[in-house]
Amino acid sequence: MGSTAEDIIISPKPAGLEGPGFLATSIDKVVGLARANSLWPLPFATSCCGIEFMATMGSHYDLGRFGAERLSFSPRQADLLMVMGTIAKKMGPILRQVYEQMAEPRWVLSVGACASSGGIFDSYSVLQGIDRIIPVDVYVPGCPPRPEQIIDGILKIQHLVETESIRRRDTPEYKAMLAKYGIE
Repeated sequence: MGSTAEDIIISPKPAGLEGPGFLATSIDKVVGLARANSLWPLPFATSCCGIEFMATMGSHYDLGRFGAERLSFSPRQADLLMVMGTIAKKMGPILRQVYEQMAEPRWVLSVGACASSGGIFDSYSVLQGIDRIIPVDVYVPGCPPRPEQIIDGILKIQHLVETESIRRRDTPEYKAMLAKYGIE
């Protein structure tokens, strides 16, 4: 027949719920979630890895699904530096200047063998890894890496951004790491 008030079982509220439509959490988690899903990448592409990144931005792979659709070609408006391709030693100071112009918090994704280790170019003119001049958060291997690998690197950056404490950048360890690179 019909249900009565005695037949209705009310479930207890989940932990952290404070009223209808509100969930209590920490500010670190909210800020991390917002940052992770609104990355503004700055592509610093010099060779074939840049072509693979262009494919990643295309409709087949659609990097926009992951919250990184708005590319920024100004370091002051970017928070993710994506270095792709061979970096000559003469380009090192420019790359470092681009990194230093980015506002904190900032992250670096090294895409491909050349940016990560110099690749097949073991010569006097090629920088043997960008981590010699700027700190790198995530490395994407390959020569050149497939778009799926670049997306995986973006997802690893997103996880790092989401779980990073908003106070990490003020820690003595972070400041010592920057000092190791000569960055204030």
